Amino acid sequence: MYKWDVYEITIKETPIHGVRLRGRLRKYALSKNINLLTENASDKENVVRFALEENDNPEEIKHFLKSLIEDAEINLIEKSLSNPILSKMKVNIESRYSI
Repeated sequence: MYKWDVYEITIKETPIHGVRLRGRLRKYALSKNINLLTENASDKENVVRFALEENDNPEEIKHFLKSLIEDAEINLIEKSLSNPILSKMKVNIESRYSI
């Protein structure tokens, strides 16, 4: 099973929802052959999250994001998640589910 590291993009001033950021990020990842997931956060305002396969180096993605939005802050928020849901992080707490 794939494991994913989840990153959060936050911006102080620039709106990042409704500006095709996720599409540009996805297109860039496809062009570089990088496995990437991306979603707008629904549990925080003006936040976009992306996930890379566990232990993949995020520097190329961070550099691309900084070229688009200078004041972007990109932080690792979770490591080694299976089947992550990026829109609401609390959904990823495995103890919430009974099997």
